[in-house]
Amino acid sequence: MKKQTHFSRMKILLLLIFVPAILLAQETITGKVVIEGSGVGASFINVVEDGTSNGTATDIDGNFTLSVSSLPVNIKVFALGFAEKVVSVSSTDAITITIAESSEALDEVVVTGLATSVKRSNAANAVASVSAEELAGLTPPQTLDGALAGKFAGALITKSSGAPGGGIAVKLRGVTSINGNSQPLYIVDGVYVNNSSIAAAGLNAVSGAAGGGNASNQDNPSNRIADINPDDIESLEILKGASAAAIYGARAAAGVIIITTKKGKRGKTKISFSQDVGFNTILRARGQRNFTAATAEALGAGNGALFTAAQNNGTLVDFEDEIYGEKGFISNTSVNISGGSENTLFYAAFSNNEEDGIVKNTGYDRKSIRFNLDHDFFDKKAKLSLTTNYINSEGDRGFFNNDNTGTTIGVALSSTPPWAQLSPDANGNYPDNPFGSSNPLQTRDLITNRENVNRFIVGSSLDVKLYENDNSNLKLVLRGGVDYYELLTTAIFPEILQFQKPSNGGLNGLVATGTTENKDANYSAFLVHNYTTSNDLSFTTQAGLTKQTFSRNTIRNTTSDLIASQTNLDQGANVSVTQFRQEQEDQGFFVQEELNYQDKIIGTLGIRGDKSNNNGDANELFYYPKASAAVNLHSFDFWNIDAVNQFKIRAAYGEAGNFAPNGALFTAYTNSLIDGNVGIVVPATLGDPDITPERQKEFEVGFDASFLESRISLEFSYYNKTVDDLILQANTEPSSGFGTRFANAGNLENRGVEIALNATIVEKEDFNWSSNLIFFTNESEITKLDVAPFNLGGFGAGLGTFRIEEGKSATQIVGNDANGNLVELGDSAPDFQMTWSNNISFKDFTLSFLWHWKQGGDNINLTNLLTDFGGTSPDYDDFDVDPAGATSNGPFRIGAFRAGNATPFVEDASYLRLREIGLYYNLPSKLREQVFGKYVSNLKIGFSGNNLINVFDYNSYDPEVSNFGSNGLSTGVEVTPFPSSKRYLFHLAVDF
Repeated sequence: MKKQTHFSRMKILLLLIFVPAILLAQETITGKVVIEGSGVGASFINVVEDGTSNGTATDIDGNFTLSVSSLPVNIKVFALGFAEKVVSVSSTDAITITIAESSEALDEVVVTGLATSVKRSNAANAVASVSAEELAGLTPPQTLDGALAGKFAGALITKSSGAPGGGIAVKLRGVTSINGNSQPLYIVDGVYVNNSSIAAAGLNAVSGAAGGGNASNQDNPSNRIADINPDDIESLEILKGASAAAIYGARAAAGVIIITTKKGKRGKTKISFSQDVGFNTILRARGQRNFTAATAEALGAGNGALFTAAQNNGTLVDFEDEIYGEKGFISNTSVNISGGSENTLFYAAFSNNEEDGIVKNTGYDRKSIRFNLDHDFFDKKAKLSLTTNYINSEGDRGFFNNDNTGTTIGVALSSTPPWAQLSPDANGNYPDNPFGSSNPLQTRDLITNRENVNRFIVGSSLDVKLYENDNSNLKLVLRGGVDYYELLTTAIFPEILQFQKPSNGGLNGLVATGTTENKDANYSAFLVHNYTTSNDLSFTTQAGLTKQTFSRNTIRNTTSDLIASQTNLDQGANVSVTQFRQEQEDQGFFVQEELNYQDKIIGTLGIRGDKSNNNGDANELFYYPKASAAVNLHSFDFWNIDAVNQFKIRAAYGEAGNFAPNGALFTAYTNSLIDGNVGIVVPATLGDPDITPERQKEFEVGFDASFLESRISLEFSYYNKTVDDLILQANTEPSSGFGTRFANAGNLENRGVEIALNATIVEKEDFNWSSNLIFFTNESEITKLDVAPFNLGGFGAGLGTFRIEEGKSATQIVGNDANGNLVELGDSAPDFQMTWSNNISFKDFTLSFLWHWKQGGDNINLTNLLTDFGGTSPDYDDFDVDPAGATSNGPFRIGAFRAGNATPFVEDASYLRLREIGLYYNLPSKLREQVFGKYVSNLKIGFSGNNLINVFDYNSYDPEVSNFGSNGLSTGVEVTPFPSSKRYLFHLAVDF
């Protein structure tokens, strides 16, 4: 049920307005307004005699009485969150009016300032909105950021791990930084929410993933936005570009996602319960090589005989199915209670989400408790809002991705043939794997890689009306919020593992723990003044101050050479400790003026100023201006195109920033211990004390149009976004003692088009069909580079890597070709993306689905190479990679690697995917009352699924993959990942 509003604000005003009409009335209409589908009485809904000021509002049960001068008459029923309805009344018999909830009505208001909003019809920016129904109503998402895929234009959303719990990389309108943050800023009920991805302690000590090639984080942790329960969310607004996000200044270069959680509704207390159960399976298996005795023998002498014996004995094992073939159980339980009186609204919710992975001993459990309170006081001159959320989560993520020791499950699996005997004996003892450095079944069953999170997110706001008269008012807005979490990571590798045994060169067991304490706080104070002239020219002025503090302390402890089977950190011979601390404080101000002339011409001017101790000069203010204008041509008298009931043109410009990455400002020395003497070691990279934030500038133009009484709507936007002062690592003179230095040394540009088409195809009493089509593109270019071109985010030119080069795409993939020349082999950015969603209702049934087409975009697929080396690639013996058709795929790729030719490893990552589908049945009110009486106001059952149909030629588990986590440029690199999954869910939802 969406937010409802009163027709009038004060009982005295109601009497002053309606008493004259009542005195003249001759007829009395009585009735009830109910909500479509549930039959529940809709409280505080406006009921007005159409074309007049004669009206009333429904009571707490939805009943109303309205006096009119004569019959017949048209009655208009409306409230925010519901579709407006007009009914004809010709008698005084009691009537029932059914109204439908409307996400479009809810979305009419979008953010324009830190303390103001505007009707969507007047907005000058392309601000995307996602309602609660669109986000989680079709099928419950595993994580919030994953639920955004395909829901709006301008986003490239990529999984960095298929493990339950995330993570996800979200990029809005292209790449915004090379070394800095590229994920959007998340604001939840006014609270700046941390979305870090912090690697588990100790994994690299075992895998050695950063020991060669790219030293970036390859442990694929979840990102912390996964903690937010999607079911708590009422709506999201996505500020995709600087022209909209400038109000958030130096943290908004990558865009802003503003989240509003659910609040109470005036009326009877409502209790809702929902239960989802289901399972997940691997999205697509790679399959096995079709071995024969001869091909098995080619792997090594004696393997042919082993293969034949296992084949005859029926002991061949599909190890891919053995590892990834689980059906992970899913259970989502949610209970919420909401309600409110004239002055106080409350919403309380508890949820428990449990999802096992497609690999044994992996999964994600999240418990969330939320309480939101709104209270009006001083005769509604002041409003206090409080939002609180506690989250406890636990994720077991397995041991996957790249490694240089052959120990991760995926890498070990790549060289394990189906005749290997790896299962434990009757006493639970696992044999060593003669085909690899580890037994993947033993690793799966005995290691621990766990994340535990305890998190509190608390926000509050106080709105006080300081002054109010007929044409102006002044309001004070105070806001504050704290996001605090403790992240505990635990890695345990027992000494009995094959690769931990000292006889195999192991560490004799390893235990590692990491503790991260993170606290972010934000405070702001604003004055908002509204003034309207006699000719309906309105001014909205706001000005205010902001402050944000960010604190992180991460301590990692690693112990190896354990005593017996101990797992305490003090029960080992070799102990190491590392610590990372970061403190940041930002301060700023924001001033904005909004003008609106009769909803015909709307303009905005604003500026944000920020300073931070993360800049070279902590007291220097950096300014981020914004300006926008929109013209509703259809509101002018000259507009006479009946078929086009809305046509708005708009233009906007804005600037936003991105702080320097950690380590760019100062040169951080490290310690050394040589022959018992303590010293310091100079790092390879020199900091820059004069570093400044990266600056994004964006210009956007577009139009919005509606046709055939808003049955069809069209949105079009074109943007050009530049990022100046890119923070890069430049080569420096060797005599300085450093190899590289941080510097503001480049610019890049993004250009794109976004188109959204919405249509109400059929609108009848028992049958409705609405459809939404979204198309968008983005192209990037490095327009200036003050340093030499450089490679990053891969494993070198012989395997494919990203390259930053002036005049080229910021996401180009390069590598050596067959002739040894460094050439462009692809680009990780897609040519375009398109989504098509549909909602079809027939009587009490609803069918909804979302297709997502990503055309173009390339990955560096190194899983194939590893399985080639192991002789297990499913296509090893096929002949469709060698252009000459002379060499089979496996030997061709191995030969290319040895020759330094990266061409075979860059693959097209296009796909067509049925992201979501759901079929639901609402129990009719008559049948519901017969079975449950009047205690149950709504009962819904259904089925839904994620990723049930996937069409792609990409030669692995899923084109959505990233070995290097959820940040930075280097998404789209694959090295034996945790595979993605399909999800099947059955649903029950009951309202009391």
